[in-house]
Amino acid sequence: MSRKPVVRMAELEIDPATLETYRALLTEEIEASLALEDGVLSLSAVSIRDNPNRIRILEVYADQEAYEAHLRTPHFLKYKNQTAHMVTSLTLIEVDPIAMRAKP
Repeated sequence: MSRKPVVRMAELEIDPATLETYRALLTEEIEASLALEDGVLSLSAVSIRDNPNRIRILEVYADQEAYEAHLRTPHFLKYKNQTAHMVTSLTLIEVDPIAMRAKP
C-alpha cells in the first residue's frame, strides 16, 4: 500500500427533517474516529450557511490502508447504517492537498 496521505472531500445533502439527528451522529462518528484511529489525521465537517442540509466533510487519512481500515470500524459502520436513510445525495471527491496547516 502507498504511504501517501489520502485526502477527500465528501459533499452530502441531508433530508432537512433529519438534519439535527444527522449532525449529532456525524459529530459522534468524527469524535470516535479521531480518538480511536491513529490513521485518521483530520475530519472536519461544515454546513453551507444558507442551505444547512448541505454538508461538506474534509477527510485526511495517513494512507490508503488507514482509510480502508476506517471504513471497517464499528463506529463508522454504526454511523453509515444509522444515517443511510437521511442522506439524499453523496459525492466523494478525491483531492490533492496544497497547503493544510493547523495550530497545535
